Amino acid sequence: MARNLNDSCRAILDDVPDAMGCGIVDLSTGMLLGAHHIVPYFTQAYLDAVAAAAVDMYRGKNVKRIEDLLSKARGKPVKDSFEEIFISTPQTFHFMKIIKEKQSVLVLITRKTTNQGMGWAAVRNAVTDVASIM
Repeated sequence: MARNLNDSCRAILDDVPDAMGCGIVDLSTGMLLGAHHIVPYFTQAYLDAVAAAAVDMYRGKNVKRIEDLLSKARGKPVKDSFEEIFISTPQTFHFMKIIKEKQSVLVLITRKTTNQGMGWAAVRNAVTDVASIM
């Protein structure tokens, strides 16, 4: 088991072929809690922007609006409903999974040559270890 969150991110990268970066983002503050990457242009500003985008995707005003509408339609509260998000860009895959008990999200970025099943397996398996370090 890894000793800290940066080590956890490094281990995930080592386990997933063509992985480029991994980070853990606090959904309450938007802070990057841990990260490891192998891409020179992943500057701190870039990592901060990715962290902010992840927070917006899970807790942004449009998500809250949808949850409010669902709450009214269903007659019961719907809150923090997104658990996993997958994004495909022309050159990358982004796997994102909530670490619910820690109000954070694990983000893995890979090249498109990565097997999607392997990416999801790595992210899902890592959540328990990451949560135990936090």
